[in-house]
Amino acid sequence: MDGSVAIVTGGGTGIGAAVVRQLAARGVRCVVNYASSRDEAEALAAEVGGAAVQADIVEDAACRALARAAVERFGRLDFLVNNAGRTKFAAHEDLDALEAEDFVDIYRLNTVAAFQMIRACAPAMREGPHSAVVNVASVAGLFGIGSSVAYAASKGALLTLTRSLARVLAPAIRVNAVAPGYVGTGWFEKRLGEEGFARLNARIAGSVPMGLAAGPDDIAAPIVMLLDPATRAITGETMTVDAGAHLDTGLSRRPGREG
Repeated sequence: MDGSVAIVTGGGTGIGAAVVRQLAARGVRCVVNYASSRDEAEALAAEVGGAAVQADIVEDAACRALARAAVERFGRLDFLVNNAGRTKFAAHEDLDALEAEDFVDIYRLNTVAAFQMIRACAPAMREGPHSAVVNVASVAGLFGIGSSVAYAASKGALLTLTRSLARVLAPAIRVNAVAPGYVGTGWFEKRLGEEGFARLNARIAGSVPMGLAAGPDDIAAPIVMLLDPATRAITGETMTVDAGAHLDTGLSRRPGREG
């Protein structure tokens, strides 16, 4: 992977930042995309010798400009990680908690923007010998659980998109997805405070077979693995990364669980 170039959307914080650091450790030059986390993205880009590029990827023109910026800066484009996403917290049983606009806003970033980014990057990626995309989905898209019905629906659509584009972009570009469960990011710590965050992690760890609460690095590692040319025979797949929570056969019947 040494000398390759990657774009990581939503790359300034959380899972995206962990992906950037792990890719940089493998010699990959990274374009750290951000929408609003400018300070974090620029600091990370400086840390790894990459480039921070602001782009609101719900806009197709911004996606195309981001792809051009990567090629202009580094001369090539090999990898894309569609990590940017959003949600709205709403109890699944409260059918009045979501409006049509909520579905549209969530779907535009979680699904449509991912498609736009792949389309924008595909011409440059076709030039490389081992190009690959990883879409960051969620167990919510597999089991219809998580923060809201709208979020689960958008991630389910992202998984279908992964399979469709894996078929049409082969053999030049591989397209896979990871489906994380709970991930203990800084977002939870800011929302809950240090003690509340620790309690949440302990509760999650006690509820899954592997006995741990996954952090950003735990999700970044399989993303990097799926980008690695050593996995050249893998495309159109979804890797569940939830410390074994999906082994609970009742998971899909409890929509309020994390995912």
